[in-house]
Amino acid sequence: MIGATGRDPGDPRPGDEFTPFLPLEGRPPLRTRLFGTPAFFRLWMAQVVSATGDWLGLLAISILAIRLGSGNEGAALSLVLAARIVPGFFFGPVAGVLVDRWDRKRTMVTCDVGRAMVMLALPFVDTLIGLFAASLLLEAFTMLWGPAKEASVPHVVPADQLATANSLSLVAAYGTFPLGALLMALFGRLSTALFDSSWADNVRLDDMGLAFYANALSFLVTGWLILTLDLPRRPRAEKDAAKSRRAALSHPIAELREGWRFAFVNPVVRTVNMGLATGLMGGGMLVPLGAIYADEVLGAGKSGLGVLITALGLGVAAGVGLISLLQRRLDKARTFSMALVGAGIFLALAASISQVHVSTAMVFGIGLCAGAVYVLGFTLLHENVDDDLRGRIFSTFYLLVRGCVLLALVIGPLMEDLLDRLSSVLWNRHVELFGVGIDVPGVRLTLWLASLIILASGALAVGSLKAGVRRGEDVS
Repeated sequence: MIGATGRDPGDPRPGDEFTPFLPLEGRPPLRTRLFGTPAFFRLWMAQVVSATGDWLGLLAISILAIRLGSGNEGAALSLVLAARIVPGFFFGPVAGVLVDRWDRKRTMVTCDVGRAMVMLALPFVDTLIGLFAASLLLEAFTMLWGPAKEASVPHVVPADQLATANSLSLVAAYGTFPLGALLMALFGRLSTALFDSSWADNVRLDDMGLAFYANALSFLVTGWLILTLDLPRRPRAEKDAAKSRRAALSHPIAELREGWRFAFVNPVVRTVNMGLATGLMGGGMLVPLGAIYADEVLGAGKSGLGVLITALGLGVAAGVGLISLLQRRLDKARTFSMALVGAGIFLALAASISQVHVSTAMVFGIGLCAGAVYVLGFTLLHENVDDDLRGRIFSTFYLLVRGCVLLALVIGPLMEDLLDRLSSVLWNRHVELFGVGIDVPGVRLTLWLASLIILASGALAVGSLKAGVRRGEDVS
């Protein structure tokens, strides 16, 4: 960033040639260097608390669904989880329009209070229909909260630190899962040790009740953090423009079309949305097929699956950290496209190799590229979307991601079974290429197909980027 003097604060001053490092007392605090601003630190803490509660609530709802669906546990769990996925296809686009119309701080606080109320009611729900309805309501609040939070990030973070901010957001969103699982286990022990009495049963202080009450508290804490956050209000001119848009676009479908038009016409936004969504469709197949891959291709059984998951997680962490360190030196759009192509190549290599150690290294490479793609994708959206469109753009992004991940989770196992039957009939699951024998079980063929999807997505991203560059040159 350039200071008021016109000089970059990191540039050495005259006479500083032999003292290139600032003394420790002259450096900004670690929190400032890491988070950029106190406002983003507060927003990040809100996300950490909210995400921990989300994971805790998801685990508790899943366990409660299994208990309520005794005898049909799988169907009960699928029904409840569907309530957390399906609404996005119908309510997601409208949520983006509402986020762009409403005050974002007020929206987030209202959603947190609403989610807390639902959690306080859940301990007293004893039917699958009630649990399904509560899950639908929770998802509706979450689909408003997420785009409102993402649209607020550029207001509290300097532009040159957006990649770091998105890296920290990724840590908050997914790194809190172990904490949620630990709390779920802790509440199970507490309910047995401390609350074995009739009054505790009346207020539902069992393991489920404690988890739901703790989740409600987490949402109230998050709401308080957001309420005390200093988010800038929209200028009067922008409010007047929004009013005129509402008068001209009285029907929300018109505003929805405006957001979708921008999402698929702007080359950078189109690259990010389609690249991340279709890339996730290919990479998402690795989730339901991981156990089969570890067993049939690597011959490593369940322990092999654990190693692969660990390698994937470490790779994502490394990719996130690398992008955060190099963000100021990178061409973000080009690096995004190259990372997407890299993920496809690493997945193809992992599916082709039968040695555990080498395949684990390839899976680490998948995670490395995936972490970079995630952080760069969010950063590009933050940098290239105007404030009045961010809600709709991020809701479109979430909609595409949900759809592609759902397709991957559903189609992956079906495709594996179909290709395995086809391979058995045509080649007895074994082919000879240039004198080299290769086993071709269905899981390997499916992962090759997934890698082709990611590579095609990367190629489309590169082409879209080049088209955008040429268009910009023509306009100039």
